[in-house]
Amino acid sequence: MKASHLVGMEVYTDSGKMLGKIFDLIIDLQKGAVVRLTLEPISTNSREAARRIFLEKTVSFKNVKAINQIVIVSVQPEEATPAEQREDAPPHSFRYRYGHGRL
Repeated sequence: MKASHLVGMEVYTDSGKMLGKIFDLIIDLQKGAVVRLTLEPISTNSREAARRIFLEKTVSFKNVKAINQIVIVSVQPEEATPAEQREDAPPHSFRYRYGHGRL
């Protein structure tokens, strides 16, 4: 499945709770892999607000259990990788990279 097909898909927990729809993807450009799914835009002037949205309104791709008509994710917290822990690590957005919106 192409990464662009994920945008707009509904995201549910493995217990059936709807979390929202995928707004954007955060991609590790060095690895060429999706690392997080965003459920709302991370467009704000405040670094604190962006951090809150990142923590509360994104899902680690490691937690994705199934993708078909919807996306099923585990509710178990994942361990952050060193790149995700770094505050200065720039997120690379699918929408930003391909001109489908702004970050």
